[in-house]
Amino acid sequence: MVEELVVAGVSLASVGAVYVMSAARVVKQYERGVVFRLGRLRSHVRGPGFTMIVPFVDRLQKVNMQIVTLPVPAQEGITRDNVTVRVDAVVYFKVTAPAEAIVRVEDYRFAVSQMAQTSLRSIIGKSELDDLLSSREKLNQGLELMIDSPAVEWGVTIDRVEIKDVSLPETMKRSMARQAEADRERRARVINADAELQASKKLAEAAQQMEDTPSALQLRLLQTVVAVAAEKNSTLVLPFPVELLRFLERAQQGPEVAQPRPVQQAPQQQTPQVSSQTGPQAGQQAGQ
Repeated sequence: MVEELVVAGVSLASVGAVYVMSAARVVKQYERGVVFRLGRLRSHVRGPGFTMIVPFVDRLQKVNMQIVTLPVPAQEGITRDNVTVRVDAVVYFKVTAPAEAIVRVEDYRFAVSQMAQTSLRSIIGKSELDDLLSSREKLNQGLELMIDSPAVEWGVTIDRVEIKDVSLPETMKRSMARQAEADRERRARVINADAELQASKKLAEAAQQMEDTPSALQLRLLQTVVAVAAEKNSTLVLPFPVELLRFLERAQQGPEVAQPRPVQQAPQQQTPQVSSQTGPQAGQQAGQ
C-alpha cells in the first residue's frame, strides 16, 4: 500500500513538473507576449518576466518592442527634371501595439519594407535632382509621413527615415563637374575685375597726386629701379615716363624765359662819298 502511494506521488510530481515545464514562459524586458487561446486573441498582453499559459490550449507569441533598423534597397527612378538616379535609404521603426502588429498584418517587417520601397520611388518621381542632393531633410520628413500613414494601422510607428546615398550616371557627374568649374571660373573673373577696378581707382588717385608734385615721379622711378635690381638680373629694362621728359623740358625752358636774348643790330652799309672837288686836286685823287 505504501509503495503504491509512493508511486502515485512520484507520478503526480512528474506530471506536475511536465505541466509546469510546458506551461512556463519567460518574456524578456524588450519583448511583449501575445496569447492565442484556441485561436482567439486574449486581450491581456503578457509583460516581461515569468508567465504561465495553458499547455496545448494557449500559444504565446513574442513581439520585439525595440527600434528596428531596416535598410531599404537602392531604388532606381526618374526625377521630375528627367534625370535617372539610384537612391537608397534606411528606416527606423518600432512596434507600439503588439496585438495589432500580429493580427492586422502577416509580417510587419516585410510590410514596412515594401511600403518604404514604394514611397521612396514616389519621392524620387516627385522631386528634382537639386532637391535630392541639397534638401534631404525635407524629403526625409515627406518620406516618413508616407510610410507612417499606413503603418499606424499595423501597430507600428516610424521613428525616422534617412536617405543614405544618391547615385548619378557618369555623364551627369561630368556635366555637374563642368558646371561647378564654370561657376568657379566666373567668380574668379568677377573678383579679378573687381580688383582691377579698385586698382585703377587707386592709380588714378596716385596719378593726380603725382601731377600736383612732379618730383614724386623721380622717387617712383628710383623705387622701380631698386625693385628690379633686387632680382640680380643682368639686363635692366628701365621705363622712362613721358611726364618726366616734359618736366625736364619745362625745367630747361625756365631760365631761358627768365633771361631774354639780346637783340642783334643789323650792320650799317657804308655808302661811297662823292667828292665835289674839281681841278688838279680832283685829278690827283682820281689817279690815286
